[in-house]
Amino acid sequence: MRQRSTCDENAPDMSTREIITEKLSKALAPERLEVVDESHQHEGHAGHRPGGETHFRVYIVSEAFRGKGRIERHRMVNELLSRELKSGIHALAIHAAAPGETA
Repeated sequence: MRQRSTCDENAPDMSTREIITEKLSKALAPERLEVVDESHQHEGHAGHRPGGETHFRVYIVSEAFRGKGRIERHRMVNELLSRELKSGIHALAIHAAAPGETA
């Protein structure tokens, strides 16, 4: 299942993974960002849909997280992705760190 980019309504259709990557990149200027679609691992579980794009894991390292605790970092990411979380993402695992920390 593909949805229109929430960053630019005139952009061609983008996958949810691409939208997550674009939003986090623009807002947090990460040194490292990996967005993994783990939906295939959840077939038959709650929230899974045919075509996937329901379960994601994000590894992100950004200076924006320096001095912030785990909960505040997760809130930052969740706020940036609030539209996607309301419209189809069932699960989002976040590994957020500042440069020099382990994500």
